[in-house]
Amino acid sequence: MPLIDGKKVAKEIRDAIGREVEQLKAQSGKVPGLATVLVGEDPASAVYVRSKNKICKELGFISLEHILPQDTQEKDLLALVEELNSNEAISGILVQLPLPKHIDSIKILEAIDPAKDVDGFHPVSMGRLMMGTAALAPCTPSGIIEMLDRYDVEIEGKHAVVLGRSNIVGKPVAMLLLHRNATVTICHSRTRDLPEVTRTADILITAVGKPKMVTGEMVKEGAVVIDVGINRVDGKLVGDVAFDEVEPKASLITPVPGGVGPMTIAMLMQNTLKAFKAQPA
Repeated sequence: MPLIDGKKVAKEIRDAIGREVEQLKAQSGKVPGLATVLVGEDPASAVYVRSKNKICKELGFISLEHILPQDTQEKDLLALVEELNSNEAISGILVQLPLPKHIDSIKILEAIDPAKDVDGFHPVSMGRLMMGTAALAPCTPSGIIEMLDRYDVEIEGKHAVVLGRSNIVGKPVAMLLLHRNATVTICHSRTRDLPEVTRTADILITAVGKPKMVTGEMVKEGAVVIDVGINRVDGKLVGDVAFDEVEPKASLITPVPGGVGPMTIAMLMQNTLKAFKAQPA
């Protein structure tokens, strides 16, 4: 079965990070530090943040967890971000999205020091991504490129079709592919004749949040299919891709779960290590 095993790749990355952190600690006595901020009690966000903090501790990072009530005021959250910006023990800051509606997410993200923006969502980080100079690129898109590389998927000269234009996945992964010399098409809800476009893809990446939207007839023989979608249907997690239909046609495909998901946290740890190493001595 032509599966891309995201769990395996993520573990390899985490193991390498853990070894490097041990060396850094032995050399300098210092280790990377990640601060997570969760506002409110969204169950999915809470699980995700706990997972991040657990892996931080396993890798020997400093892990600073802030859980704030739902009614936290914007000014108080901004004050916390500023405090974390000036904390020398913290290399990376992650404010978990979505935030409550009374808080301006853009304002909060813009308040994070770009040098500590391990999510890669600050306008400065996104601008550097556009220019091809981003040190800290968004985690899920970075994880996708890492998986393609580790499975020896040729990107240069290939036609990559991206379904979805979000700032979190669609746009940044399109830019990373472009920097690797792919020809990139971005599709969205207004794209006409979508199956005709997707059937031209050598690499098809879908991040739209619609269960089993991509059917077998939408994929050409031998395509590499990366399914970023995570949808809960009848108590089970499924992707944007109708896996049973598409898997026989794909040369490689990511499962859901166990594909892209584990890579996101692994790349977050990678970004935190990068931010630590970039700090002034």
